Amino acid sequence: MRFIQHLLAVASLSLFAATAGASPTAPVNGTDYRTLEKAQQVDSGKKVEVTEFFWYSCPHCSALEPSLEAWVKKQGDKINFKRVPVAFRDSFIPQQKLYYTLEALGWVNALHGKVFRAIHVERQPLDTDKQIADFIAKQGVDTKKFAETYNSFGIQSKVQRATQLQGAYKVDGVPMIAIDGRYITSPSIVGASLGNRPEAILHEATLQVMDWLVTKSAK
Repeated sequence: MRFIQHLLAVASLSLFAATAGASPTAPVNGTDYRTLEKAQQVDSGKKVEVTEFFWYSCPHCSALEPSLEAWVKKQGDKINFKRVPVAFRDSFIPQQKLYYTLEALGWVNALHGKVFRAIHVERQPLDTDKQIADFIAKQGVDTKKFAETYNSFGIQSKVQRATQLQGAYKVDGVPMIAIDGRYITSPSIVGASLGNRPEAILHEATLQVMDWLVTKSAK
């Protein structure tokens, strides 16, 4: 079913681009992506750094995740992919700590998708320390190790760093993707030029813009 939706999205996007005279395959600065006034330092060596700013409770982040994950795998060694959980208010902090704990323990591959599913499919709120602890207890992992890491100084430092990055990249909504510390794009940015299109089409368009920006940055 997902493959059929992908094909329909690509076909519809191609038709729209042909009729509208604009295409995400030839993105325009200020329209399909933005260039930061101050480029941010990256440490990816010869690889292009790609950073996703997200929030677990954001339905648009959840919807983008499967396509983004497939895109990242397709890039192979060309990119260094990172995630930064945002906090637009203090109530977001437990979910920031959740992601960074999963990252620190090497559990992102196993549990990142399950967090999105719990919130958006199973309608299980994961907004507080207790709700997160209860969720983790059901995942068959070391809950003591999770709690120690979750409450550690190292995780708190990562949360503070996330706040700094959020400000530096001028993140005003999620999901947002940063490329090479210089460019940002998102389904909402791309959607402003494509108009009122289905979310699957906006995802395809965003990934095309990201392809273009990665190629541009690699040069």
